[in-house]
Amino acid sequence: MRALAVTNPNATAMSPRTRDVIVRALGSELKVDVAETMGRGHAADLAAQARADQFDLVIAVGGDGTVNEIVDGLLRVGVGTDVPRLAVVPGGSANVFARALGLPAEPIEATGVVLERLRAGHERRIGLGLIEADGLRRCFTFSAGFGLDAEIVREVERRREKGARSTPGLYMRSGLRQFVATDRRHPALTVEPETGEPIEGVFMAIVTNTTPWTYFGDRALQPTPDASFETGLDAYLLHRLSTLGTANKLRRLFAGAAPGGRHATSLHDESVLTIRSTRPAGVEVDGDFLGEYKLLRLTSIPEAIAVIS
Repeated sequence: MRALAVTNPNATAMSPRTRDVIVRALGSELKVDVAETMGRGHAADLAAQARADQFDLVIAVGGDGTVNEIVDGLLRVGVGTDVPRLAVVPGGSANVFARALGLPAEPIEATGVVLERLRAGHERRIGLGLIEADGLRRCFTFSAGFGLDAEIVREVERRREKGARSTPGLYMRSGLRQFVATDRRHPALTVEPETGEPIEGVFMAIVTNTTPWTYFGDRALQPTPDASFETGLDAYLLHRLSTLGTANKLRRLFAGAAPGGRHATSLHDESVLTIRSTRPAGVEVDGDFLGEYKLLRLTSIPEAIAVIS
């Protein structure tokens, strides 16, 4: 089997020594080429070239951002029978996609599981999400966020560029800072399902392709507990950002319950969602901030890619 291992040297939870051990283990059973990413967007280019070069398998060795870029590169010219299969060795701080595939969070242990599954021929096709806007076309594996959620991701990225480590504490501090700074009087978002009435007055939208939406350390947060790779897109929409109400919803999330309650709307198994904003709103996919947009279209792509699972 001809494989390309795409490694991210800046992955949060992986040292150079760990990467060497992983690459040697993969090379013991696969004909593997190794490519190291050199910056944002490089993993997508490497994956697109791997498809053009007819590799059988692409292995993402890194965090959710690396996985997202690889998936986006593999599907740059659309879904097809020539798309290499995807395997993941988690190396980031959250590793939401890898854990959704049932992989251990520890990278060397996960490598052993991936090799066992390859030997046994365990794979499945999963659905993905696609987000499109003016000048933007990006796949996502587990979630896309709009409004406050995206602003928190942007703040975390700013802090990491200044040397901060990606930790649950960093996300909590960034979340509190953005919650205080955001306009909590004038909701900007309207979410339009393909069928049904538009949902107006939305401050924050989380659109998911599986569950959990994210992890806080080892704790899974599941605002859309019915989401899965085998169905369409789910969404959780917040219509109010009062201090007490938001704190109560977070408390329910951390307790393992869906937040629910007043001033929130849930959607399940949607094929297409359109999001409009009265002002440029932040957008993130799989934990990467993409910029600000006023009009976006989200589409579910069933059985888009084969993964080792």
